[in-house]
Amino acid sequence: MTSSRQRSSDRGRLSRSAEFERVYRQGRSTANRHLVLYAFPNAASDRPRLGLSVSRKVGGAVERNKVKRMLRESFARVEPTLRDGQDVVLVARPSAAELVEREGLAGVDDALEELIVKGGLRDRSDPVADPTPEVQLEIDADAGGELDGER
Repeated sequence: MTSSRQRSSDRGRLSRSAEFERVYRQGRSTANRHLVLYAFPNAASDRPRLGLSVSRKVGGAVERNKVKRMLRESFARVEPTLRDGQDVVLVARPSAAELVEREGLAGVDDALEELIVKGGLRDRSDPVADPTPEVQLEIDADAGGELDGER
């Protein structure tokens, strides 16, 4: 008999208090103005799992739920580029609600991306994971190094 609700481990979420405690106590943390990211390797998991902590300091229920939705969506976007077997807990600081209102999902994406890079959570074999894109410069041989066609 299958249930219409998936178990939290199937959805890639941390749900038990003990799982959060393990990540807090044994994991590594990195932070910016809006978020704190805790990460701990979990060999039993085949994909990254997310846990969220959004306290009442962030705002009322409506604000907290909006912040949580944005954090889940942003994490889902970067999850394919992360190393497998990571338990991640994101703690929203009070300024996270302001970030969501001011910049929306793009602002949350930027804040999360900063923490992922600082925390070294990327899968090194993923070509998308390289934060420094290759830039190719083309030099116009006819210009002779002069600007605006001046000769």
